Amino acid sequence: MTTDDVKQRVHELRELLNRANEAYYQEAQPFISDKEFDEYLKELEQLENEYGLDDPKSPTKRVGGEPSSDFETVEHPVPLLSLDNTYNEEELKDFDRRVKKILDHSNFQYLAELKFDGASIRLRYEKGELALAATRGDGERGDDITRNVKTIKDIPLRLNGNYPEVVEVRGEAYMEREAFVRMNEYREEQGLSTFANPRNSTAGSLKMQDPREVARRPIRYFAFDLLFDSYEIDLTQSKKMELLSDFGLPVCDHYVLCNNIEEVLDIIDQWRELRHELPYETDGVVVKINAHHLREELGSTSKAPRWAIAYKFAAEQATTTIDDISLQVGRLGKITPVAELEPVELAGTTVKRASLHNEDEIHRKDIRIGDQVIIEKAGEIIPQVVRVVNPDRPDRSPKFEMPTSCPACGEELVKLGDEVAWRCINHECPPQIRIRIEHFASRDAMDIEGLGEAVVDQLVSENLIKTYADLYDLTKEQLIPLERMGEKSAQNLIDAIEQSKKQSLDRVIYALGIRFVGKTVARDLAGAFGNMDKLVSASEEDLTSIDSIGPKIAQSVAAFFSKNHNIHIIETLRDHGLNFEMEQQEGASSLLEGKKFVLTGSLPTFTRKEATELIRKHGGDTTSSVSSKTDYLLAGESAGSKYDKAVELGIPILDEDSFLEMIGEA
Repeated sequence: MTTDDVKQRVHELRELLNRANEAYYQEAQPFISDKEFDEYLKELEQLENEYGLDDPKSPTKRVGGEPSSDFETVEHPVPLLSLDNTYNEEELKDFDRRVKKILDHSNFQYLAELKFDGASIRLRYEKGELALAATRGDGERGDDITRNVKTIKDIPLRLNGNYPEVVEVRGEAYMEREAFVRMNEYREEQGLSTFANPRNSTAGSLKMQDPREVARRPIRYFAFDLLFDSYEIDLTQSKKMELLSDFGLPVCDHYVLCNNIEEVLDIIDQWRELRHELPYETDGVVVKINAHHLREELGSTSKAPRWAIAYKFAAEQATTTIDDISLQVGRLGKITPVAELEPVELAGTTVKRASLHNEDEIHRKDIRIGDQVIIEKAGEIIPQVVRVVNPDRPDRSPKFEMPTSCPACGEELVKLGDEVAWRCINHECPPQIRIRIEHFASRDAMDIEGLGEAVVDQLVSENLIKTYADLYDLTKEQLIPLERMGEKSAQNLIDAIEQSKKQSLDRVIYALGIRFVGKTVARDLAGAFGNMDKLVSASEEDLTSIDSIGPKIAQSVAAFFSKNHNIHIIETLRDHGLNFEMEQQEGASSLLEGKKFVLTGSLPTFTRKEATELIRKHGGDTTSSVSSKTDYLLAGESAGSKYDKAVELGIPILDEDSFLEMIGEA
């Protein structure tokens, strides 16, 4: 390569890696794999060193990405450095040799810890109280995400035990695999973009502007480092883990003291297999010098400590061929393209299908029938196509184009609003009927035991039912002829359908399958309106007056009840005796009768939901915005614009103590 060629390549690599950093840290939508990023970074580092092309702004000198403009920026008193990493044992042994050379002895231990594939968070506790939570950012500065982090149940707002005046904690926010899958399924149902893996989902959630939305995400946390002013001379990483646990912070059990690098390699081999059994994503093992005083002797580069390294597991991938691209119709009509694959073994299972998410994703990766592709499991669970192996072959099939009509019923497909997904909006589309009935009968809805996918499929195929309301017209005699049914099973199913009539109003609302209405929203709607009739006749304005209901949900609910087809189903369910009234709970008092409250900020001991329940228990109600009709503002920490509006309008402002005194529960 000529000097000009090298400079051009260095420029290209820096541009690519800067874009990748922004996509990974800021947007939580990476476009290259971790391994590809590390390979490009290593190539850039070699070129910079060999040709003297040093630049302090180069990705080789910086950690992560710039802090976001959407949050207040905070300085880290001790930089949050990245870790050097490796994918092979020989480089791990080289790390061991470097450590021994710098220390000039081998009288030390390593602590091996699982490496979590999540988002780094720094916590600061002052006098035991959580005072700050921040992202890593560029290592020197990060985003203040304290309000969001306070919604993560794993993270204590106050430390336990005998803690120092100021405590800095380092750790990783993450999502468990099953929770990630459930959340993606929900997002697909709602026509929202899905996350590629649990790490992206976690990072994206932490950057949301509304802490209430963050609270709905299944984010967990593991602490793995501790910093405070005065260290004991014999402080070790293993002792830090014990202290973190004593302080009430969650610590992963998988950490092991190793006397030498051979023991570290044995642990890596064990954990390479163990990771498939864990409920969360781990992408490697972090190896640290255990003794703190030796870390100070080893020091750090501008980017990474010399006393630690990350051994990363290679992503489990397989190569196969796309035999066909089929289309799935979801409960709410969303059309999802699916790659039908030559069966291939991957992470212990045989993979035959992989979701392609949507038409835009297929075009972005240029995926075509007949292509050889690399597949891997996102979150070790969901098979996905990473890339095409042979995109330049001359005999490729034509580019994939989404059909204009539904593959199940032939109705024209449409795009709603700014969605990327195509939908079939025919409410009589057979797959949608089946999935809606399955949803109606599911455990969290009407909980009709015995009404699984196979039975629903037979009921629809035999024209015994066309909607979930038809379930209540079924007879034992109609069921007995069905495959694998029999007299006893038929009677059990009839009994289960009858028993479901006793389910609460919020479960009935959830069972209807209204877009954007999950279990929590259904409970809020039931609590706010009290019965089905009031909900059916509610306007969008009525709906948005509920604290947890935004314009999008309100529009969807109002649209659902505006359709004659849906009203007919509601009336049929009423005729069959389903529960359309909220069970009246005896109030504690009528002290707040007729009073309207607005809640803002984080209360010291109550969640927003608990405070709302207390208000209603004493006869009051809550609304989402401050107006002249507001009687009180109940304000906690970080109250924001609602507080300013209340001051402007002269609305009485209560803190938690004065509120409890008002209702006699101080």
